[in-house]
Amino acid sequence: MSMKPTDSSPIGIFDSGIGGMTVVKSVMQELPGEDIIYFGDTARVPYGTKSMDTVREYALQITDFLLKKKVKMILIACNTVAASARQDIIAKANGIPVLDVVLAGAKVATDQQRKHNLIGVIGTLATVGSGAYEQAISKINPQIGVFSKACPLLVPLAEEGWTENDVAERTVQIYLEDFLQKPLDSLILGCTHYPLFKDTIRKVINNPDTTIIDSADSIATMARLHLESTNMLNSKNIGGKFECYVSDKPQRFQILAERFLGKTINRVEVVNMR
Repeated sequence: MSMKPTDSSPIGIFDSGIGGMTVVKSVMQELPGEDIIYFGDTARVPYGTKSMDTVREYALQITDFLLKKKVKMILIACNTVAASARQDIIAKANGIPVLDVVLAGAKVATDQQRKHNLIGVIGTLATVGSGAYEQAISKINPQIGVFSKACPLLVPLAEEGWTENDVAERTVQIYLEDFLQKPLDSLILGCTHYPLFKDTIRKVINNPDTTIIDSADSIATMARLHLESTNMLNSKNIGGKFECYVSDKPQRFQILAERFLGKTINRVEVVNMR
């Protein structure tokens, strides 16, 4: 008989690769006392170009891994997984709370003050193709319009560290050209890699009336509020522990992850998911 998680149990966070480290960073800032277990599926990244069935299969394997680690909460730090497999993960988690970046980003965007009732979304091909943000926003407020665009090249650029150079700026300009003529109240960064381009995106948008929504910050706040409301905040830790697992290339992941976090990671372990 497995033990139920306690307030000192870790938070599980996962993504297809390195992008979810933006969520880890936000959670560390929002919940500095919590232990965190992260899994990045580096052997099978990117998810954004794969079928929903394949993404669902991968996501459920990772959910199993996190549940075996006795996590008290699962954060889906991958927009593609949130769009493809959220309900399946909730069912497998069997009562362990599951939060995702799509719902978190949609909630923050709809809570913003609005002049034009128009929200922009950029994401992977799979996320934009799924209509996940449109559905989430419509459930909250059906009066709000949503304009979405896939920006698939931003993921490999982020993983190369090309987020603020001329190539990044030109790529963002091309992708956001259609957005510049629209009176957006906010723009949701619908992929966890995209916060790395936040300064470049803000420069290209160049509109103080458009709020950039970072779903990493949004889900971290949602996690804190949920743990507070259920009395599951870790009251025993001063500084939380961080465990990091990947399915391939731990050395490269560690280099990128330390750059994302701005701090040293003691070890990155490989787990074979095949």
